[in-house]
Amino acid sequence: MTDAALSKPALEVASKGLLTASIMLATIMQVLDTTIANVALPHMASSLNATQEEITWVLTSYIVASAIATPVTGWAAVRLGRRSVLLGCIGGFVLFSMLCGIATGLPEMVIFRIFQGIFGAAIIPLAQSIMLDINPREQFGQAMAIYGAGIMVGPIAGPTLGGYLTEIFNWRYVFLINIPIGILAFFGVAAFLPAEGRKPRRFDFAGFAYLAVAIGSLQMMLDRGQSAGWFTSPEILLYAGLVISGLWAFVIHCWGADDPFVDLGMFRDRNFVMGLIFIFIIGLTLFSGLALLPPLLQRLIGYPVIETGLVMAPRGVGTMVSMLLVGKLVARFDARGLVLFGLLLTAWSLHLMTGMNTAMDSHLIIITGVMQGFGLGFVFVPLSTLTFATIATRFRSDATAMYSLVRNVGSGVGISLVTVVLARMSSVNHEELASTLTAQSQAVRADVPGLIQGSPQLAAIIDQLASQQAAMIAYLDNFFLMMLLTCAAVPIVFLLRSAK
Repeated sequence: MTDAALSKPALEVASKGLLTASIMLATIMQVLDTTIANVALPHMASSLNATQEEITWVLTSYIVASAIATPVTGWAAVRLGRRSVLLGCIGGFVLFSMLCGIATGLPEMVIFRIFQGIFGAAIIPLAQSIMLDINPREQFGQAMAIYGAGIMVGPIAGPTLGGYLTEIFNWRYVFLINIPIGILAFFGVAAFLPAEGRKPRRFDFAGFAYLAVAIGSLQMMLDRGQSAGWFTSPEILLYAGLVISGLWAFVIHCWGADDPFVDLGMFRDRNFVMGLIFIFIIGLTLFSGLALLPPLLQRLIGYPVIETGLVMAPRGVGTMVSMLLVGKLVARFDARGLVLFGLLLTAWSLHLMTGMNTAMDSHLIIITGVMQGFGLGFVFVPLSTLTFATIATRFRSDATAMYSLVRNVGSGVGISLVTVVLARMSSVNHEELASTLTAQSQAVRADVPGLIQGSPQLAAIIDQLASQQAAMIAYLDNFFLMMLLTCAAVPIVFLLRSAK
């Protein structure tokens, strides 16, 4: 391929800057909704007359619907045109965000969240696909830096913004804030994204059904696993069976179909396959860490909602700074070296987090947050560049949808994994701590004689302190596990091909 061909983008637009800004507004709007509602759940539960277990469906319904709808993006982009699909998705997302904001009961909230997830599913992969098409290949790094800023800063800023809106205004504003952002994004895309030719492409209902069953069952298994008892429960075993059989049927079907729902030819590209494995691990570590910190800070250390958001905000600052740097560095240095640096920095930050305790101040939280945000920025941008550097243009819409799907599945697995570890290790640690607090213990005889005398008040205080320390140790176990998973991704770096 000649240099002249390399310098020409696949899609010419009138104003690349304004179109990029519009696309990123839509991206940030969508990714904010993955975490912005988390801190508002207790307030929603009381307002909608729902139990704490029932209100989690506000999150689950969105995640499951989005996961099932994401693979449809490639077909819809070809059949209906990316401009039409993106505008429809932004409009639908804004409409159902408004309906979520005025919902009066849990059933209608869950229904609105399902449709919000369906319309939001295509925004991320379409945004990435368009960003790649409007930039020449030598500017993929800078384009992915801008795109990555929205993808990574959104979930990080979500708890901060959600906490502020809930505390100062009302939980409904975590949804209503999407309206002005979505309107700006809609008119920007309508004005600056040209319509492309539509191509006839048969919708493979069988392939979609197999994949939808597998993805939906996996999300339900991850969400219900902890409360149902995992693989001791017939419900979870059923979900696991549906996941395996659905994936098996999907692969066999797509392998022999003339016009499959997902063209398996994209998996012949080694960088793309390695990138999928890599982003799955990043999904595990990034979102599970975000899920662990708010309850740690609020329940164990006693931070209020707004202060929790403020302490976590510097993580986003670290990400933004790294995005500004890596967009330029990826054009000058081997992207694999940048990914390796980001991985090692992220692993080191997780190692430092294993030294946290219930009496600490905010310094360690802020420092590790900045380090982790900075390191993940160095991972995400070069990884996106390497993943799509060598894949054929005809696969781009399907490939970006698959990339988003694998990242979301990774985050779902990660959150379930840390939840299991937290629950089980809290119990194990409490038993170990309690076993040392007996009447026969020399330390108890010397320091806590009230236990020997049978003081119920003192016994309750000691049990509460033991539970607190047991939970803290369980959080540290999770940080250590995330560090090991991050280090496990290091060998994959050397399997990626460097691309000019």
